Amino acid sequence: MTIRKRPLGTLGVEITGIDVGSDLTGSAGDNLFGELRQAWQEAGGLMVIRDQSITQEQHIEFSRRFGPLFHDEGQPPLQDTVSRYLHPVHPQIYRVSNKVDAQGESQGRARAGTYWHSDVSFRDRPAQASVLYAIEIPPYGGDTIFADMAAAYDALSDGMKAMLSGLKAVHDFAVAAATQYARPIVVDKDFNGANRCVHPVVRTHAETGRKSLYVNPGFTSHLEGFTMEESKAILDTLYRHATQPEFLYRHSWQPHDLLVWDNRQLMHYAVSDYSADRYMERTTVIGERPV
Repeated sequence: MTIRKRPLGTLGVEITGIDVGSDLTGSAGDNLFGELRQAWQEAGGLMVIRDQSITQEQHIEFSRRFGPLFHDEGQPPLQDTVSRYLHPVHPQIYRVSNKVDAQGESQGRARAGTYWHSDVSFRDRPAQASVLYAIEIPPYGGDTIFADMAAAYDALSDGMKAMLSGLKAVHDFAVAAATQYARPIVVDKDFNGANRCVHPVVRTHAETGRKSLYVNPGFTSHLEGFTMEESKAILDTLYRHATQPEFLYRHSWQPHDLLVWDNRQLMHYAVSDYSADRYMERTTVIGERPV
């Protein structure tokens, strides 16, 4: 089998000609996945696989090729706040939806991720890959924007790179909880210390060796050893820099897109500009400790 690859711009690759639910079995499937993973990394950690028709089981099986998932047996869960949005049979799947069931209950987190963030950066071992499957999308709106934090780091001045070297930042779920999670009510257990940690401001990718900024407005509280005012000045400068147009890719969803992004070098923003039904399912791969 020959998969077809098309660059999406300076960031990302579009993949066609493959069915991840049936074409990745046996040794040939291992080789094919290796080709996919290489294309994913060469494209800056963003891959759009078009025209997929997969079950929840196939979604989970494909995602596990990248590594263990949150909610796998023996692996940690996501924060308790999102537990109500997990698939009732497959807790590895987090549902992103504005739809309601017959009882009027939400089927998923309707406006998830409407702020710049890197998934689960507030954990000691944050997310590596996120794998989001578009089952039902509105006729317009609902795009997802990605910022290339590796390219943003490369474009910094030597002086700024030297200043950031060795700095650490505090990532805390409470940052998002104060605004984005005001409704529904946050679960008290989410503030027991498990969702707060310290990571380097500049991390080195475990597979490619490339350096990238690893701070985000959604979960980064402040720089370790700095006052909040000093932290804000530095972090806001980095955020403005990283979200310049030349570092961004805006994904307009098509039905049955399967999107894989690398949280180690990208942050993203879900645009909440739609009212029609939208239903997506996401798995989240656990990553290594940032260094």
